Amino acid sequence: MKSILVHLDHEDCSVRLGVTRRLAEEHGARIVGLFAERAKAAVVGAVATWPSEAYVKAAAESRAAFEAAVAGLPKTEWRDANRGGEAEVIKAVVNAAHGVDLVILGKDSGGSVHSAVPAGLAEKVLVESGRPCLIVPNETPVPHLGQWPLVAWNGSRESVRALTCAFPLMRGAREAVMLTVGEIDPQVEADCVTRFADYGVPVCTEHMTPSDIGLIDLLLARAVDNGCDLMVMGAHEAGPLAWFGRGSATQHVLANTTLPVLMSR
Repeated sequence: MKSILVHLDHEDCSVRLGVTRRLAEEHGARIVGLFAERAKAAVVGAVATWPSEAYVKAAAESRAAFEAAVAGLPKTEWRDANRGGEAEVIKAVVNAAHGVDLVILGKDSGGSVHSAVPAGLAEKVLVESGRPCLIVPNETPVPHLGQWPLVAWNGSRESVRALTCAFPLMRGAREAVMLTVGEIDPQVEADCVTRFADYGVPVCTEHMTPSDIGLIDLLLARAVDNGCDLMVMGAHEAGPLAWFGRGSATQHVLANTTLPVLMSR
């Protein structure tokens, strides 16, 4: 992992900036901080002016916070999307994601009209960018990442890709949990366990049936209750092919997780 994009807005982004810095130090990675949020042009009479004073102020504060967070690192860049429309903001983040190895985002906001972050931004970037996304909740401190990971595994293409993308984050793991959901070919599961050994990651295995009620909530609760500092899972777009048959599973995790989640599809 040699490059990281971190999404920034005018809210407190200190937790995800702290995670970004630690990962950059561990991997010698380049950091791009992208300020991108919904905003309106200033309107006086019939004349609209962009950017507004409020946007300029928010961008300047974001830049100052970013530069303070990454001070002393050799390869950093702050960018301003300089767009305020919802579709424009999403496009700016997706386009920037194409040029990096990992994208770090906050949780999805749920679509509040007062939120500067477009509704479903994390999901749209995850689906459209082709890059693994690390979702970092703003409200929960992250003193360490990847020491006690939980990997949700169902043998799908998405879970295989998510696991592959997660190995750089787990290289210092004390023990990973591979939580298998559903019936998986024993040889496939054994091969997957061997991959952990290939990367020097200690792992234990657990199993869960897909008929369990509230499976995604159980996964999140299992991770939190056992002190996991990272959850890894594949993602699908909402619809009939969604993870474990739940159309809103990805959306639910993106909106409700209280610990960092690495997702890929």
